[in-house]
Amino acid sequence: MHPTQQFWDERFGTPDYLYGTEPNRYFQEKLEMLIPGCLLLPAEGEGRNAVYAAKKGWQVMALDLSEMGREKAHKLAQARGVTIHYELTDLREFNPKGELWDVIGLFYAHFPPEFRAETHRRLIQALRPGGYLILEAFHPSQLGRPSGGPKSLEMLYTIEMLLDDFKGMDVVTAETASVELAEGSGHSGAAEVVRLFLQKP
Repeated sequence: MHPTQQFWDERFGTPDYLYGTEPNRYFQEKLEMLIPGCLLLPAEGEGRNAVYAAKKGWQVMALDLSEMGREKAHKLAQARGVTIHYELTDLREFNPKGELWDVIGLFYAHFPPEFRAETHRRLIQALRPGGYLILEAFHPSQLGRPSGGPKSLEMLYTIEMLLDDFKGMDVVTAETASVELAEGSGHSGAAEVVRLFLQKP
């Protein structure tokens, strides 16, 4: 088993939902501005964003390494009366052929620097022209806060870093924000985040 998979299986291996069962608020806000289509959610974990989007009429594909995450996502989908497609995938090996999705959502998907930029670029290649990327992640100033996030500075993101990764995308909004997270026990309290809403030309 991949060490990262083992880490997340252990974190998701409890009855409660680590990051809650309600969608990320930034995701919710942006998705409500868009016409439902095909949505990709890499590093989707326990399915809160996928299930919300499916309820809104989106065709959802979720990706993650964690079998426990997938199991809980399907359980949540069943409870909410929707269907999601969820594949167990290592994003370092995920290489979709063609421009397949109208929206890609990345929420607290923190990748090591050795494959972060390449993974981000492969993902936006899979967006259809006119498609959107919605992202929220922790800023370096989050380091040391108890409200969640990686414990390593190199795993945290600045706007400049991300805009370089997503070079060629048009910026609708790009901001840092101080927020109060209430996303289960995993994200709880004051936090510093980066938010991007980008469109593929």
